[in-house]
Amino acid sequence: MLYRWLVRPLLYLLPAEAAHRLIVALLRLAQLLPGVLWLLRKLSSPPPEARVQALGLDFPSPVGLAAGFDKDAEVFESLGALGFGFVEVGTVTGEGQPGNPKPRLFRLRPDRALINRMGFNNEGAEAVARRLAQRGRRRTVLGINIGKTKVVDAAAAQDDYAKSARLLGPFADYMVINVSSPNTPGLRDLQAVESLRPLAVAVRAALDAAVPARRVPLLVKIAPDLEDTDVLAVADMALELGLDGIIATNTTIRRDGLATPAAEVSALGAGGLSGAPLKERSLAVLRLLAGRIAGRITLISAGGIESADDAWERLRAGATLVQVYSALVYEGPSLPRRITRGLTERARAEGFPTVADASRAAPPAGA
Repeated sequence: MLYRWLVRPLLYLLPAEAAHRLIVALLRLAQLLPGVLWLLRKLSSPPPEARVQALGLDFPSPVGLAAGFDKDAEVFESLGALGFGFVEVGTVTGEGQPGNPKPRLFRLRPDRALINRMGFNNEGAEAVARRLAQRGRRRTVLGINIGKTKVVDAAAAQDDYAKSARLLGPFADYMVINVSSPNTPGLRDLQAVESLRPLAVAVRAALDAAVPARRVPLLVKIAPDLEDTDVLAVADMALELGLDGIIATNTTIRRDGLATPAAEVSALGAGGLSGAPLKERSLAVLRLLAGRIAGRITLISAGGIESADDAWERLRAGATLVQVYSALVYEGPSLPRRITRGLTERARAEGFPTVADASRAAPPAGA
């Protein structure tokens, strides 16, 4: 309530990216002050009934933060202390890059949505690897999302992704191949199975060489704009190659059905749309994948998840884990705690001992 009535209006006085930088700075400060993360974990720690086993990992909650918030792995421990069961950092590219010109992040407040054309702004795989090496022991389950450096040609994409995998694999609890952002020219072409297959093979080989002592789970993140036949083709390829999971979905380039006036949306320019408008399509893609995958690999659902009801619907539709991002802007830092609490209450009310039991008992796709 405090966030909604006091903090959020103040943040709205700042451009979206400036507000984001301010929040990251505060989260960095929280990591430096003795006892702050301990207190946050004490207040926000998920209940035991929320615990989920997936990807060979132990998640304290199925509610995670999607990539894009903590691009350079600076504040994931603070985010974990807020109650996220896992945090996915990045997108990290093989080489550092500034991203697209500003302004490049916009709020669509009537739609509870964001438009971004950040362009994978990040310090690069070497810098992020150094930061993670210096941090030492961590408390938060960490996913690392990797993408293509903008200046790298598509023909050299495999080497670019493999470089990131080699450098960052030793620090990743799981790794994600991002081929679905609309903000790097030509990136989405890599979603085509004929391009994605050799890329995934190269990243898997790089991970295995860099981390011989354990198998780092490898997932791919896809766009909501794929045709249904292409979604199913990615699912088949993931099963064929033995990938560990699929994240569905990234942002969309579509702009239909928005409450924000069309002229205002058009004036903001290109970029990926995230938030509530993705809800219907992301759920539809999840159901397609769940029907094809039949529980053989892990599905992580993202896109338009704002509440415990939204998260419950995704878990019952075949997801094992869920991710939020844009809703954090509109709902504030208590969001992961509220969603997790709501999920445990819903599971209990419907006769499931744990949230994981509810996910495993998900009805067949389309039911």
